[in-house]
Amino acid sequence: MYSEDDIARLNVRDVRRRFDLAADTFDDVDFVHRVARNGLLARLAPMTIDARTVIDLGSATGTGSHMLARHFRRARVIAVDISRNMLCKCRTAKSWFSRVSVVQANACALPFADQSVDVVASSLLLPWIDTPAAVFNEVSRVLREDGLFAFATLGPDSLLELRRAWAAADASVHVNRFFDMHDVGDALVRAGLREPVLDVDRLAVSYASADSLFRDLTAMGARNCLALRNPGLVGRRHFGVMTDALCAPGDGNLIALDLELVYGHCWGRGAAAPAGDIHIDAGDIPLRGT
Repeated sequence: MYSEDDIARLNVRDVRRRFDLAADTFDDVDFVHRVARNGLLARLAPMTIDARTVIDLGSATGTGSHMLARHFRRARVIAVDISRNMLCKCRTAKSWFSRVSVVQANACALPFADQSVDVVASSLLLPWIDTPAAVFNEVSRVLREDGLFAFATLGPDSLLELRRAWAAADASVHVNRFFDMHDVGDALVRAGLREPVLDVDRLAVSYASADSLFRDLTAMGARNCLALRNPGLVGRRHFGVMTDALCAPGDGNLIALDLELVYGHCWGRGAAAPAGDIHIDAGDIPLRGT
């Protein structure tokens, strides 16, 4: 039997390969990323930070990096992504006077000095990470004591419709695990980051057909990269069972999906807590509206 962690484990090479392949089409179908980016920037707007070095962690093609450069006008912005092709698109898009540079790196092993960064922003990176604690430890290490970490991710209620539809077709895993916001808050504090604040928005997305849904997922690189996924092709019969289960009753072929967008910010840096010493109860995390 596999543990829950085994089932949720991602193949990092597959993640990098899929995003490399999606670099040319990503910006055409990034509407979910766009909503998350805009929500993240809106939450940064009221914060007064004299930032000189800003990291866009999991930058993809760099749209968010250039938005951060406009927001933090005195800062050097570094777009960090695991995909070389995504970073090439970011580099191609920037103008000669841009303050955005690019670095290819794994978010769990950042090539930056301790306490060298004023702001780390990250939009929809965490769904592609096995253990958020590994990322949070690195963010805590590179972030200055009064620096800011702001992020957007998907909560566990995201894509439940797709998960249930696949479960009707077979017993294989097809959809990433999305971490509970209280587990995320727990991991932030354990990494030494201070005063986490989390809030939740909802985003409803609909598709006219399964073909259009999976075409968009492929174009944005968001296909199955789980290490325990079935390495073969899904048979036509299983795919048909899944799509039948996915279509909303009474709406023809309409597919309705719900996304739970979790936004958070916290500050660096307190003393790192030993594993197991920190637990955050649901009532202890401040929320900014649900």
